[in-house]
Amino acid sequence: MNERFNYVYLRRRATRAGLAVLAATVLVGGAAWRTAADSRANVEPSVPATVTTPLSRGVAGGRDSYADVVKIVAPAVVTVHANGKSRVSQTGFQSPDEDLLRRFFGDQFDRGTRRPRTFKQSALGSGVVVSSDGYVLTNNHVIEGADEIKVDLPDGRSLSAKLIGSDKPSDLALLRINASDLHPLALGNSDAVEVGDVVLAVGNPLNLGQTVTMGIISAKGRSTSFGVGDASYEDFLQTDAPINHGNSGGALVNTRGELVGINSQILSPSDGNIGIGFAIPANMARHVMDQLRSSGRVTRGQLGVTVQPVTSDMAASLGLKDVGGAIVSSVRPGSAADHAGIKQSDIILSFNGQDVHDTNTLRNRVADTSPGTDASVVILRDGSRRTLTVKPDEAQSAKSARRGTESESEDKSALGVTVAPLTPEWSSRLGAPKDVHGLVVEDVNPDGRAAEAGIQPGDIIEQINRKPVQTIEELRAALRGAADKPVLLLINRQGNSSFVTVRSPNS
Repeated sequence: MNERFNYVYLRRRATRAGLAVLAATVLVGGAAWRTAADSRANVEPSVPATVTTPLSRGVAGGRDSYADVVKIVAPAVVTVHANGKSRVSQTGFQSPDEDLLRRFFGDQFDRGTRRPRTFKQSALGSGVVVSSDGYVLTNNHVIEGADEIKVDLPDGRSLSAKLIGSDKPSDLALLRINASDLHPLALGNSDAVEVGDVVLAVGNPLNLGQTVTMGIISAKGRSTSFGVGDASYEDFLQTDAPINHGNSGGALVNTRGELVGINSQILSPSDGNIGIGFAIPANMARHVMDQLRSSGRVTRGQLGVTVQPVTSDMAASLGLKDVGGAIVSSVRPGSAADHAGIKQSDIILSFNGQDVHDTNTLRNRVADTSPGTDASVVILRDGSRRTLTVKPDEAQSAKSARRGTESESEDKSALGVTVAPLTPEWSSRLGAPKDVHGLVVEDVNPDGRAAEAGIQPGDIIEQINRKPVQTIEELRAALRGAADKPVLLLINRQGNSSFVTVRSPNS
């Protein structure tokens, strides 16, 4: 069942913000009471007590308060309702041989089975108005797969929202509402945020309505192993403020009322807050939003390498003075890195003039580079520094989609699947044999032709019409050449290869 509609949140080590809100409790106290009590004990009984007036000059004009910040932020934070459908099996399980039997016996096998049913599902989250003409930022996992999206404004208005574009790798989505008298929130510079800065979180947790909480920035540049998108392009701001279901897509702001992050996830073994929350930095959100707004999709650079962090033991083994950088464990043939001369065992020290501290920072800096543009890479090879020039390829594995642009009504060759190149990481995760090459199925449209043929996420498409496919363009070209007839796919599932026929879109 789709996680964005049934409130099943990531609980392996982490739980999805479920629309993140930060909460913190400030305990105010002191030892002054003892001094005051001692003073009262020494007062002569015949001397009347003196009544003093409260201090008129203090922090925030006599109040320790962030009320003025909240007044700026609150009108820009909205509630997002997403409604859609999910297909589930009535039996709740499937025989491991079911797909194989169906391919051989077709409809005769299906007659004795129970078909999947479609159920309506809904999700609730938060969003942030970022422009006066109605653009709203939220999390991709809040609206993913929704057929209908509505936005509730703080002033009581409830409006239909249009999905402008979504980006699964960053877990961001851009909506638009048709409304006037909006109060957009200014995007701050998240790079300027420092650990220890006070931040406020505003969202709609647990369907309680708008709630404001407070905490600090606990860390920067965090990457998690439980990524909401596809474990890609993470550069989280970590905060100690509690995050609860319903806060995903809400605002994390500084004390000037500027948006510094979009609340996204929490780390929790129990599905409850333990004070470790994550927000997508505003600078990353701005980069994604600008592309979604202009073209409905996000393009990112890609080197075509597999890298690992340089540990202290690795640095000692390699004779390095400092621990840092990213060591290249493999280079994909024909990739941008291969053309630039990057080799296995090279250590990437900097990219485009910025030091590489770990694999996460390298990945994000490469991703922010426009495909096809020149970028400088400083590597360490055999103890010597070298500077290479690389032109990043476009990262095809990033799933960015605009509503209506990838439907079968407009693209008759579409199978209804999202695929990615079979990288070493994917091969390891799927347990694929070393001699298997192709494209990994990341997602399947339940109403598409591929789903009808039994293709599932995790399948590896090796061939289309007996021709090997290893890139997105090869897949598209093969499908275009067979738009009016059934397509024969060679699929590898859990190490076993079999042929699957996908019907023509015109049949």
